[in-house]
Amino acid sequence: EYLDSGWNLNNMPVMEQSVLAHITADICGMKLPWLYVGMCFSSFCWHIEDHWSYSINYLHWGEPKTWYGAPGYAAEQLEDVMKKLAPELFESQPDLLHQLVTIMNPNTLMAHGVPVYRTNQCAGEFVITFPRAYHSGFNQGFNFAEAVNFCTVDWLPLGRQCVEHYRLLHRYCVFSHDEMICKMASKADVLDVVVASTVQKDMAIMIEDEKRLREKVDKLGVTDSERVAFELFPDDERQCLKCKTTCFMSAVYCPCKPGLLVCLYHVEDLCSCPTYKYKLGYRYTLEELYPMMNALKMRAESYNEWASNVNEALEAKINNKRSLISFKALIEESEMKKFPDNDLLRHLRLVTQDADKCASVAQQLLNGKRQTRYRSGGGKCQNQLTVNELRLFVRQLYALPCVLSQTPLLKDLLDRVEAFQQQSQKLLSVEMPSAAELQELLDVSFDFDVDLPQLAELRIRLEQARWLEDVQLASSDQSSLTLDDMRRLIDSGVGLAPYPAVEKAMAKLQELLTVSEHWDDKARNLIKARPRQSLSSLVAAVKEIEEIPAYLPNGVALKDAVQKAKDWLQEVEALQVGGRVPVLDTLVELVTRGRSIPVHLDYLPRLESLVSEVQAWKECAANTFLCENSPYSLLEVLCPRCDIGMLNLKRKQKKLKEPVPSGKKKSTKLETLSDLERALSESKDTASAMATLGEARLKEMEVLRSLRAANEVKVLSSEEDAELKVCLCQKEPAAPMIQCELCRGFFHTGCVPVPSVLQGPRVWLCPHCHRSEKPPLEKILPLLASLQRIRVRLPEGDALRYMIERTVNWQHRAQQMLYSGNLKLIQDKVGSGLLYNRWQATAGQLPETNKVSQTIGAMSFSMPHDWDNRTIYLHSSFSTGQHCIPLHVISTELDELMMEAQLLQVSLPEIQELYQILFTKQSPVLQTEQRSSVGPTNEKASCCRGKKDGISYMERKLKRRFERESFYDEKRARVKKMRTPKKKKLKLNHSKDLCTNKLERERERLFEMQRSSESHLLPSDMSFSEQEDSEDEDAICPAVNCLQPEGDEVDWVQCDGSCNQWFHQVCVGISPEMAEKEDYICISCTGKDSQYRK
Repeated sequence: EYLDSGWNLNNMPVMEQSVLAHITADICGMKLPWLYVGMCFSSFCWHIEDHWSYSINYLHWGEPKTWYGAPGYAAEQLEDVMKKLAPELFESQPDLLHQLVTIMNPNTLMAHGVPVYRTNQCAGEFVITFPRAYHSGFNQGFNFAEAVNFCTVDWLPLGRQCVEHYRLLHRYCVFSHDEMICKMASKADVLDVVVASTVQKDMAIMIEDEKRLREKVDKLGVTDSERVAFELFPDDERQCLKCKTTCFMSAVYCPCKPGLLVCLYHVEDLCSCPTYKYKLGYRYTLEELYPMMNALKMRAESYNEWASNVNEALEAKINNKRSLISFKALIEESEMKKFPDNDLLRHLRLVTQDADKCASVAQQLLNGKRQTRYRSGGGKCQNQLTVNELRLFVRQLYALPCVLSQTPLLKDLLDRVEAFQQQSQKLLSVEMPSAAELQELLDVSFDFDVDLPQLAELRIRLEQARWLEDVQLASSDQSSLTLDDMRRLIDSGVGLAPYPAVEKAMAKLQELLTVSEHWDDKARNLIKARPRQSLSSLVAAVKEIEEIPAYLPNGVALKDAVQKAKDWLQEVEALQVGGRVPVLDTLVELVTRGRSIPVHLDYLPRLESLVSEVQAWKECAANTFLCENSPYSLLEVLCPRCDIGMLNLKRKQKKLKEPVPSGKKKSTKLETLSDLERALSESKDTASAMATLGEARLKEMEVLRSLRAANEVKVLSSEEDAELKVCLCQKEPAAPMIQCELCRGFFHTGCVPVPSVLQGPRVWLCPHCHRSEKPPLEKILPLLASLQRIRVRLPEGDALRYMIERTVNWQHRAQQMLYSGNLKLIQDKVGSGLLYNRWQATAGQLPETNKVSQTIGAMSFSMPHDWDNRTIYLHSSFSTGQHCIPLHVISTELDELMMEAQLLQVSLPEIQELYQILFTKQSPVLQTEQRSSVGPTNEKASCCRGKKDGISYMERKLKRRFERESFYDEKRARVKKMRTPKKKKLKLNHSKDLCTNKLERERERLFEMQRSSESHLLPSDMSFSEQEDSEDEDAICPAVNCLQPEGDEVDWVQCDGSCNQWFHQVCVGISPEMAEKEDYICISCTGKDSQYRK
């Protein structure tokens, strides 16, 4: 199909549509394709095709070819630019551009206005150049191209213009254009209609020019003429002496210069002889040009020439044989000229077909490669030749009447195949060749499309060699030879052909696999054994496993377990030898690691027991300290607080911004409990832990001082209540409220749990400050003793030690304070009405909203004189026991002592004793709204106050004793049913023996007393005398939260103020010793004195 295709460049110049087919002259440079082997950057200069013909270029394979081209209409412009830039070249060689030696940068041409276009021709693409289109280019790499000229009928006018242009340049013509026209005209019967029409037009121009020129010559005086067959002359013998044009129609020559002639355009340039001596030679007369009816004769002459060429080609000897292309050209010529289909033509076709088949097979053998590197099966491929067949085929090629280009190449292939057979036989004789050599030999055979019997055995040997090399490679690195690798190698080796070396390696590998599986299973059983095996037995197993040249996963795990066990035992022994008390985290980490090690460890049960004891100790300590459902951990309770109020957060942020002074080491941050816990865990000994806790205590005290001062400032602040934020809800103050003894914060009674009004005076702590049960020291000391017996350090233990040291230190300071006698002045200040509360309730002074009557437990305190005497009238439910001791009436030392007393998570008698002294003068009484509005006048108050001041201490003491004795005599008969043993200590906590219904009945009676006092204002002594009417009333004292004590002897105390009422000592928090030594003024009288002093 390709042979007859019009795209075959061998066919294109001689097709019926190509006018070059009518040229019989030898112009192989135009009609036969040229093959171009391009290298990287090899270039072709600026040029146009001969006779301005078309050209077609096909890139068979290789790297792209870059083309630069200028249109045909810009040819003269391009020539002018080159002549302008290189005039000296064109002066000596006017046809320089037709010599393929001129190159110029396309950018230079474009800079002078020449249109230049570029394209890249890739493999498998055609490039066609048009008439008079200058082009140049270069190759981008190694490639192979084919090119040929062709001329279509539209080229004929341009071809005549090209001849005229050649005449001006004095350039030789490749062929005679007039001759071609005449030849085509002579075969008008076989020409295409379009071709005939174009030829007629061009021939008309030719005849017109010839007629004009002959008339010109005749006028010059050339009269002698003769017919000359110019086509019979060689081109170089019929060229014009002046313009080098090939003459065909006519020429002028002179006898003085035989062999020289000129065209009719250059008659004057022939010689110096007179023109009448010149002779005109013509091919046709003007009358002969018109008919041109002798085409058959010209065709017969062409066939004779063709037949002679065919006979010569078929009978040629070996050294004179023509190529297959020449044979095909003869066939094409016969078809083009429509020669008769005789025996000669049929014989030529048969020979050509045989040669073409041989060439195709030869090319297939040369280019053929095996489709797969290792074809399945060892049989001969159906399309493959054996070596003997290849040898016979080469002989056949040499017997053909034509020469094939593949013949020497195929002979070389045969030589290489025979050499391969020799090398294969030599390599197969070796006992065990290397895989590389076998592979190399097989790679060589890959280029042979020939059946080779040695390939099957080479492949078998290659598989065996590769398997043996895999086994050797796997065995070389024992750490990477796994059980799966051995199984895989055995499975792949089973399918190999029998061979001694393979069988030997297989047996050795199988034995190694059996041993490895046995010890791997044994190692797994030792790891999972219950009870766990001893370390010595595992060490012996590890030694056995290490001798096996393979990687055993369970063996590695066993070895790792043994190493971990050794490391664990070493750490435990180092912990014992070190002499330091072990830390709990270290023990827990050791126990956790020891449990995960599949080895029997002698120390592990003891460590587990020790950790269990520590955990039991922590549970016991938690039960001792922590409240039920407490949100705090044991460590939070035992350690100094790190989360005191929002002020702590602000101070922390502020401190972060402060730069560390130069030269000072940055201290450990103890901002949170986790920081403190980490510091305790990282401490090396108890001393460093104590130092850390001491630092935390100082920080706690400092932050708490700031918080207490900030909360106290709220009381003294002149801001409106709406601008203050108190309580857990962070809202404005609103009665009733209660104040925390420790942080001094104010809380709504609806937001926090508050003590009952019947529980007596007690210290109230907010939810933030109340953190534990505060057990007595007697319950804590056994915890410390048990911890010392365990001999394990843990953060909770260090915190407990420090808390006990802190408690003992506080006790020492408290005892010094109690025995120093400095509390008398403080007691007088506290009891003389200097306690204050901003949110006080005063009857009759309520704003227009929130007017509520003062209920039981409400109390009213006077402001200090340095205040602005402004009173905030809010309803308050503070009872006497829940008011805090003012900071400004006690010393700094006592304030520190009392503050740290509440920070201690321990109940101490010294704490109770201090609060007993400070609460002595402020026991709660029932105070009514009428008492605050209808109180004594200033005169009466002055009189009473003068009377009180005039009585000496001893007189008051004697009076109190006599009155108490007489009072006991009168009351003893009435309280016989309620007698209990006499109590000598102040009782601050609520009695747990009082039943709930009794407290409710007492609360109802107190409310009834409140309502009666509001309707009937009675003096205090009248109220007391009315209590003597019944035995039930005798059992109740005027105290608001009377406990109704029972027993053989109940201690009473009389108020030394203006009311002179009697109170149970236990109800007002007074001990018998305090009643003997000090004056007692009830809370009602304390309030009156404060009003009088105003």
